[in-house]
Amino acid sequence: MVGLIPAAGRASRVAPLPCSKELFPVGFHASASAARLRPKVAAHYLLEKMRRADIRQAYIVLREGKWDIPAYFGDGQMLDMQLAYLMMGAPFGVPYTLDQAFPFVERSRVALGFPDMVLEPDDAFVQLLARHEACGADLVLGLFPALRPEKTDMVELDERGRVRTLVIKPERSELRYAWEIAVWTPAFTRLMHDFVARDARRRAVASGAGTAEVQISAVVQAAIDAGLAVEAVIFENGRCLDIGTPEDLLRAVRWQVSEVLPER
Repeated sequence: MVGLIPAAGRASRVAPLPCSKELFPVGFHASASAARLRPKVAAHYLLEKMRRADIRQAYIVLREGKWDIPAYFGDGQMLDMQLAYLMMGAPFGVPYTLDQAFPFVERSRVALGFPDMVLEPDDAFVQLLARHEACGADLVLGLFPALRPEKTDMVELDERGRVRTLVIKPERSELRYAWEIAVWTPAFTRLMHDFVARDARRRAVASGAGTAEVQISAVVQAAIDAGLAVEAVIFENGRCLDIGTPEDLLRAVRWQVSEVLPER
């Protein structure tokens, strides 16, 4: 079981920042060596939730210049994990970023999380892995209630609760849930690798292919269309917040600070 974490974004919507967005302190945690609180950065929340699910190894995929992330987390000792860092290749979206890890994870079960998101429950990956083991699907998505569908990718389920369709950042939607985390098998890793390879060839030969990004939900939809089994776990009372805008960053800070310093 391997964690896979894309951390190659530019954080342009929340710039300028004094550090990589993934290292912005949004809360506090108790220091292991002292009985006092220490700042807790955004990516720490994701990693500790992976570790709670007994995921001990993770690859973090970076872009050039984000050297503060490996400088901060190092080899992962602070989380009792083994962390390794890979460099992003082509800047054409999350699937391209994740595919950089293909030679290292092609035979592994993979857990995906985004290091600029703060989410609950704490056992989200525990539940996702349990569902994956129980149903044997190729891909299991973690679904959360969506407050602003236009900012995320919505999920339509069939009558049996399986994932039927994904709608990428709709202007309006009657759908209730967005997917934010995932677990998958080597079958999905291979499908994404082939998807990226086809897209790269198209860009190489097509006139005016441009630099438009490929959405990870487009790859998930391709998996559904190809007949892969895609299931879901709904975290009905869960929360997930992307810190990619100043407004949402403020919400995340208020949320996490309130967890350790409740109003008196």
